[in-house]
Amino acid sequence: MKRVGGLFDNIASFENILAAAKLAMKGKKSSAACSRFYLNLENEVIELVSELKSGRYRPMDYKTFTIYEPKERKICCSHIRDRVVHHAACKVIEPYFEKRLIFDSYACRVGKGTHAAIGRCRQFSRGHGYYLKCDIKKYFDSIDHDCLKRLLARIFKDDRLLRLLSVIIDHVVPGAAPGKGLPIGNLTSQHYANLYLGELDHFVKEKLQVRAYLRYMDDYLLFHDSKEFLKSALEEIRRFVGSALLLRLKEEVVHIAPVAEGVPFLGFRVFPGLIRVQRKNLIRMRRKIAAKERAVRRGSCSEEEQARSIQSTFAHMSHANVTMLLRREVLGSLYSV
Repeated sequence: MKRVGGLFDNIASFENILAAAKLAMKGKKSSAACSRFYLNLENEVIELVSELKSGRYRPMDYKTFTIYEPKERKICCSHIRDRVVHHAACKVIEPYFEKRLIFDSYACRVGKGTHAAIGRCRQFSRGHGYYLKCDIKKYFDSIDHDCLKRLLARIFKDDRLLRLLSVIIDHVVPGAAPGKGLPIGNLTSQHYANLYLGELDHFVKEKLQVRAYLRYMDDYLLFHDSKEFLKSALEEIRRFVGSALLLRLKEEVVHIAPVAEGVPFLGFRVFPGLIRVQRKNLIRMRRKIAAKERAVRRGSCSEEEQARSIQSTFAHMSHANVTMLLRREVLGSLYSV
């Protein structure tokens, strides 16, 4: 693929930074930092344009916090002006990332998402006898900066753009090893991470010639009628991610099994004939609903917010074959359905 140039000026234009600022502030104007930025919006945009064009732009320190569902993760929150830059950059470079991704990559893409990925998984399970499920060990923490920069340099030839992307990549993630890791929470991180494992997608599709393959970020599946073929493919994948991407598989979740047993994927168990919600997700949903009920009783959450949360929960569950009995199980004794 021919390298692309001349994109930096599009990113650093006043119009693009202003549009990015509006995106970055959407739904967040009540925060103190966003309010200050919004009140002085035009001057803030002019200053960002100046810093970007002069090469003076440097990100501010992250604010970090930890979430524990579905598993423990450290989230990095960027300052509003850095989020503006992320939106401005992604708006321009995302179409070129998109061109490098295979059809069956489902994370962070318009028209894709978890439910499309689950549907595709079900389609593949109907036509094959076995599946191989893999995951990357501490994926975001393990992405190698130099490897990512080399990949970006194969797409873009604009030096100013590559310098800006490198500044964002090299912004230190608290607790990360030197030269490693992308912060969970950044818009750029999502796209970088998706592009990074796009190299694995091409390896599996073109080198291993696997037709039934799909990936959602670092969670990926191969389907085949031969268990031995999948065992051989696993060894090839293990070598590729180690040598080309400097990553390791999460060996404890690597799994080869008949599709008739159900494919565990994105919180569901996918069978050829139906889709079930995994038990651990039911427990998590029940806890979420109970927490909302306690918040309503304390007065920190309105009944309207509670209703929207429950509606969202069941909308997610509706992609599985969820019975009325199962809905009652999730709601417990809090509500009558």
